[in-house]
Amino acid sequence: MSSIEEIYPISRADLDLVRAFPKGFLWGAATASYQIEGAIKEDGRGPSIWDEFSATPGKVFQGHTGEVATDHYHRVPEDIVLMKELGLSAYRFSIAWPRVLPQGRGAINAAGLDFYERLVDELLAHGIAPFVTLYHWDLPLSLHKVGGWTNRDTAYAFADYADIVTKRLGDRVANWITLNEPWCSAYLGYGCGIHAPGIQDRQAAFVAGHHLLLAHGLALPRMRANIKSVAQVGLSLNFTPTYASDEREETKRDTELTDLFVNQWFISPIAHGRYPEGLFEALEVTPPPMQDGDLELIGAPIDFLGVNNYTRDVIRGGTIPARPDESVKVGPVPGACYTEMGWEIHPQSFNELLLRLYHEYGMQALYITENGAAFKDTWNGDGVVHDPRRIAYIQEYLQAAAEAVEQGVPLRGYFTWSLLDNFEWAEGYSKRFGIVYVDYQTQRRIIKDSGHWYKALLSAHRDASTL
Repeated sequence: MSSIEEIYPISRADLDLVRAFPKGFLWGAATASYQIEGAIKEDGRGPSIWDEFSATPGKVFQGHTGEVATDHYHRVPEDIVLMKELGLSAYRFSIAWPRVLPQGRGAINAAGLDFYERLVDELLAHGIAPFVTLYHWDLPLSLHKVGGWTNRDTAYAFADYADIVTKRLGDRVANWITLNEPWCSAYLGYGCGIHAPGIQDRQAAFVAGHHLLLAHGLALPRMRANIKSVAQVGLSLNFTPTYASDEREETKRDTELTDLFVNQWFISPIAHGRYPEGLFEALEVTPPPMQDGDLELIGAPIDFLGVNNYTRDVIRGGTIPARPDESVKVGPVPGACYTEMGWEIHPQSFNELLLRLYHEYGMQALYITENGAAFKDTWNGDGVVHDPRRIAYIQEYLQAAAEAVEQGVPLRGYFTWSLLDNFEWAEGYSKRFGIVYVDYQTQRRIIKDSGHWYKALLSAHRDASTL
């Protein structure tokens, strides 16, 4: 056997897999502030919409909240040592807007900025590249009280916030993400209301969606004025590829309409500077209020697109055209396997998504900023957590990504979701996505088998890159 095969406990197929990714490919893991930090009332942090939402009876599984989460706020040194042990070359995290600006704008909370500066410096000291997301859903509650994302002024407040953070950290952070999954912020938060702030108003969702995109567009030039010329700015969008369950015309129609809503709503303005044709009519809403220049701001060039993907949707058409947010999804798909979230495992759709983003939308640099799976992990009190299904999931999705790279897709990095088990939004602590197990009673961290496997894979890639 080669020296690589002797050193690392991974298969020959895994070795072939890592060799498909180019030298300099970034391997990381991702988290989000509200899901891991805790300390929601410490050191001047203001309340967020998720503090209020999760404290509202009936909104989150068993009344769970992010008040403690995984206590990352107090455990940064420990967690970064863990990242180093895993061999991560990059770490994607988000900054809590209300920790920096407790009221959403105005007075800066110095302790909040200091926390993120220490986090960045500690990552760099350990040779780990910080990927910073400015907004991962925890809107300051004070901004929500004056309309939140349905208020155009929130977009300008976000640009001010982005300016403040990049002025402080722009000399050290080379990779920036403005927004994470604005589709979820808009539709889950304002349309169907299963996420904070819990509003059920389809029209409000599209107003919020436009203001989220506007926030991204307004922030871009201000961020670029504060960061190094070689630094990158992008945003992360979630995609769920849609497939027809049969060949009937009505199924084709409803599948295309679902794709319009789920996948094209946000990428089209970013890539093409316009909303997809027929979107608002299909959803039976009026277009959001737009001012001259909005779409030019939104469609300004980005340096990369972050891609979040976990599964696909299979659609069955009805005799009457279904509104895309009410399309009939087939499940379970015969012969398919599912994660604990009820999401189908389908790596081929991941490959096809990457090819589509490159060919149809012209994205010249892509990062997988979230991909992973929740399963029922158990810990018996020793130092071992077995999770073979998660290893298989990541392995299969990475194989799909490797095939996309071989087909010319400019993929630059992969971040598994998630580094740690954490607060999984409306699911509370009932779903575990981490490659590191967290015992929530003691906050002890235990690297799962998937974490050890991921570490070996990353080590093999570094070793192979030097041959």
